[in-house]
Amino acid sequence: MGVHSASELVLAGLDPEQRAAVTAPAGPVCVLAGAGTGKTRAVTSRIAHRALTGEVSPRHVLAVTFTARAAAEMRARLTALGAQGVQARTFHAAALRQVRYFAPRLLAGRAMPELLDSKARVVTLAAARVGLRTDRAAARDLAGEIEWAKSSLVEPGEYVVAAAKALRDTPHEPAKVAEVFAAYERLKRSNGVIDFEDMLRAAVWGIEEHPDVAEQVRGQYRHFVVDEYQDVNPLQQRLLEAWLGGRDDVTVVGDASQTIYSFTGATSAYLVDFPRRHRGATVVRLVRDYRSTPQVVGLANAVISQARGTEARLRLELRGQRPTGPEPELRIFTDEPAEAAAVATRCRALVDAGTPAREIAVLFRTNAQSEAYEKALTDAEVPYVVQGAERFFERVEVRQAMVALRAATRSIPGETPLRVAVVEGLSAVGWAPDTAPAGGAARERWEALAALVQLAEEYAASPPVLLIGEAAAVERPVTLADFNDELARRVAQQHVPTVEGVTLASLHSAKGLEWDAVFLVGLSEGTLPTTYARTAEQVEEERRLLYVGITRAREWLWLSYAVARSPGGRARRPSRFLPQLDRSGGGTERAGTATAGAGAAKRAERRRPQVVSCRICGATLLSGPDRKLGRCPTCPSDIDQGLYERLHDWRARVAGAQKVPAYVVFTDATLVALAERRPGRPEELIAIAGIGPRKLGLYGELVLALVGGAAVDDVCPEKTFEIEP
Repeated sequence: MGVHSASELVLAGLDPEQRAAVTAPAGPVCVLAGAGTGKTRAVTSRIAHRALTGEVSPRHVLAVTFTARAAAEMRARLTALGAQGVQARTFHAAALRQVRYFAPRLLAGRAMPELLDSKARVVTLAAARVGLRTDRAAARDLAGEIEWAKSSLVEPGEYVVAAAKALRDTPHEPAKVAEVFAAYERLKRSNGVIDFEDMLRAAVWGIEEHPDVAEQVRGQYRHFVVDEYQDVNPLQQRLLEAWLGGRDDVTVVGDASQTIYSFTGATSAYLVDFPRRHRGATVVRLVRDYRSTPQVVGLANAVISQARGTEARLRLELRGQRPTGPEPELRIFTDEPAEAAAVATRCRALVDAGTPAREIAVLFRTNAQSEAYEKALTDAEVPYVVQGAERFFERVEVRQAMVALRAATRSIPGETPLRVAVVEGLSAVGWAPDTAPAGGAARERWEALAALVQLAEEYAASPPVLLIGEAAAVERPVTLADFNDELARRVAQQHVPTVEGVTLASLHSAKGLEWDAVFLVGLSEGTLPTTYARTAEQVEEERRLLYVGITRAREWLWLSYAVARSPGGRARRPSRFLPQLDRSGGGTERAGTATAGAGAAKRAERRRPQVVSCRICGATLLSGPDRKLGRCPTCPSDIDQGLYERLHDWRARVAGAQKVPAYVVFTDATLVALAERRPGRPEELIAIAGIGPRKLGLYGELVLALVGGAAVDDVCPEKTFEIEP
């Protein structure tokens, strides 16, 4: 195959926007690629096309991304396209390779320092040096704060001011964190080790301070591609600029609406400002979504269309390219156990219907939410895999808590109420109610142990234990020993095969992945957005998290929240990001302003749909067709087929007599609702959505007769159904 035909083959099958990205001229190119729009195909095709046409040499191209998985996929695609020799690596892998290569020259023969796999151990020692005792969770939070500072090019002496400016939710008083940071840096130097941020800085230093190194690196790499550009941090951007050395042959690919890692120092500012910093840059927008159905795409657009702030300037409106699919479902449950049980039941039904378990995901805001779904899936005998987190009962803090609870049985009287006993037992590992600490990892630890307390409350509310004696069965309350036995049973039950399992994942760890069916759960205020999102920017990032979750679904999407955390608990509101699914028009409602007046408020209240529950599973129904049927679309139908056929025949006769389309009399959904619900009285008839007073007057008596068993000929004598003007 000739070079020309090979390059043309690369272009085959690309849509117009992808082709524009591939064939853009040399120089700065910014590809704004929405979720599911084929960005990896576009960027690898651009590299291959330039290589096959002789515009670039593959060995002079460096493509960088953020995960080893993404880099491996890029290399595989480039090889398949005939562009062998391109270096596709993560930022860290590319920097490590260069630092190791130039170490003899930069270190004057000294050995390269050892690279730390984790900061936690050194951070723990550093904290102790400044008089701060830490457990594993606190050490992780401090390590994360140090990582943010170093990625943001902040030195220990600058940390207090920088943290205040960035509105950081610090795990300790900022001045104390700065002391730990400084001690951490001293300990690393004295032990001859470096961390990943040091490695990136060493790569920058080698290029910026050593002209011979800069010349060799820039001679090797002349053309650059950066994937997920919305996720770069200041340190990575500094390294990219060092590689470029003032040149501008760089292609960046990103989506500002998927900026969800700002807590690590990542910022979309470089993507947003790219056209300004690179005058004359080619900007291409990829908006054709090949991943998700138009229904999923429509919901994603509805959610992100409300976004505000810097990232919203580059908001993309996706256009679904797949065949039509089911409408996304929004479900409301009385409490979290009911929500988890319903999710597990639906997962079981999907698997039984042929959907591979690996093509199903349950996504939540925090890892601490996973335990309820692990239990529910176990009870439903559905295998699962926890993505990006330890299984609940394998977490260190949970194992320690279970040891403490077993030990507490020796000191806590058996008659102590179970919740009180569990809280007292957990005090041995430093847990106390109503004291959720700052810092992500510490909060997750607290919430995981709070879940044990919640579990104890649920267990205590279960039927009492019976002691069978010679005379009679004697009731007694559950004890801490009983609860420990229950925990052991739950641990044993969760040892299920994970090769083929439903994925349980946080929204952050789901980024870059996709499934046929996605459950987005726990969508209530205080969880998404989290209560710790205090600024407008933080709230907008929470909105983008939901957008990312929605766009993980290919075909089937479920969104749900529980009114209360536990049965009878305090009521919560649904997430502010959810569209108002009263659904007759399919659009979103915006709340009126305070100046609209009392009249407008009353009109809005009248328009608010009444709460309608599924008569089979009990979930709240919000879509128009579901409310009309009185059940979820996936709950089993109990339709009276004979009645439906009589109603269908009757409707056709009436419509013919009135010379109107059949749906003007009753829609198909109304006929199904009548045949399923079989109303016996006028008030039951008018309760069906779509049957108002006018239609009740026109057709009510006849419909009730049909429901009662009358034949169509009996209710349709030879007369014309004329509607008076």
